[in-house]
Amino acid sequence: MMEKEEIFSKVLRAGRRTYFFDVRSTKAGDYYLTITESKKFTNDDGSFHYKKHKIYLYKEDFSEFNDILQEMTDYIINEKGEEVISERHQKDFKKEHFDSDNDTFDSEEVVATTSPEKFTDIDFDDI
Repeated sequence: MMEKEEIFSKVLRAGRRTYFFDVRSTKAGDYYLTITESKKFTNDDGSFHYKKHKIYLYKEDFSEFNDILQEMTDYIINEKGEEVISERHQKDFKKEHFDSDNDTFDSEEVVATTSPEKFTDIDFDDI
C-alpha cells in the first residue's frame, strides 16, 4: 500500500539517525502523525543501507502521548542534565544543526578532552 501524501513535514538529523515527522491524511480526510526513525548502517564493502522504524500517532492519543513524552524527557533532563554523555567520548563528534529557514545543516565540532586524572601514573622503575 502506498503511503499517503504528506500534508506537512519536518526533518531532524541526529548523527546516523534521521527523524521524519509527517502529517498525513486518512481516507476520511482527518489528519494523523507518522514519526519515522531512519538509521544508516555501513557494510564492510563500503556500501550502506538504512533501517527504518515508524510509529503512527492518531489525534485521540495526542494529549496522553504528549503528557507522557514531556514527563519522560523532563525526568531524563532532571536526572542527567542536558549534556549528552556519549558525545564527549567521541573525539571527532560533530553536532549538526538544521537551519529550517535555509534548509541547510551547520556542523559544530565538539572537541573531546581527557583530564589528567584519567591517566595512570606509572613509574618506570616499578616495571
